[in-house]
Amino acid sequence: MLTKVAAGLAQPFVFENVGGAGGNLGSAQAARAEPDGYTLLYATNGTLAINQTLYSRRSFDPLKDLVSVSRLSEIPLVLVVRQESSLKSATDLLAQAKAKPGGLTFGSAGNGTTSHLAVELLKAQLGLHMVHIPYRGGAASLTGLMGGDLDFMMEVTASAMPHVKSGRLRALAVTTRERLPSMPDVPSLAESGVSGFHVTAWDALMARAGTPPSIVATLVKSVQGVLADPETVSQLTQRGAIGSPLTGDAFTRFIRAEIERWGKAVKLSGATVD
Repeated sequence: MLTKVAAGLAQPFVFENVGGAGGNLGSAQAARAEPDGYTLLYATNGTLAINQTLYSRRSFDPLKDLVSVSRLSEIPLVLVVRQESSLKSATDLLAQAKAKPGGLTFGSAGNGTTSHLAVELLKAQLGLHMVHIPYRGGAASLTGLMGGDLDFMMEVTASAMPHVKSGRLRALAVTTRERLPSMPDVPSLAESGVSGFHVTAWDALMARAGTPPSIVATLVKSVQGVLADPETVSQLTQRGAIGSPLTGDAFTRFIRAEIERWGKAVKLSGATVD
């Protein structure tokens, strides 16, 4: 998607993957860059929201050190079980969780990841007790699920869908309010009795605070053009994602609300990484 944004700007993008501290190091580097629009940050709900509570030591403040260009997409999660599981629906799973507190296990890509904390939000809303088993990455946790070491997972669509399509996993529900075009036969958790439940991962493009508004506006225009392109819409749909541009003050308010929401989930889970 960002290569298309670059093409629209007639400016080549050089992508630098700065690892470490769950994306905090790269984000801090962007937050210290010159505010000239030449250094941008590809960010996620993890770096901008979850990490603000998950890490006790933070080297940047997304609300003070960065300015939002645009949210790019939302990436729903899907509740999945092994194909051989006796749990045939989300209703079945939730009923068993209520009947046998602590009797169900769920895996995740690791402590404090979206796949972990989304279940924590579900547990908090319904007052459930289920046992979390963290893995080192989403691929490992999905392997554990397919191998029978877990009862279920709530994983992002892009990772889970290939296994659903292959028949190794069964999708019970998606975490958006409505069904996904890419999985029209899979109900939402809201349909399954979890009123108002809507949880997604998301990604965004950010710039250094102080970047001239005219430069931000140029970037916004290019992003919006790409997200409106039918080819981009199709590519996102195939991955189970949803183009979801949000800009300006509205996006800043969204980030602030997400910091609070995911922060609550981190505190409920007791997760910490430093």
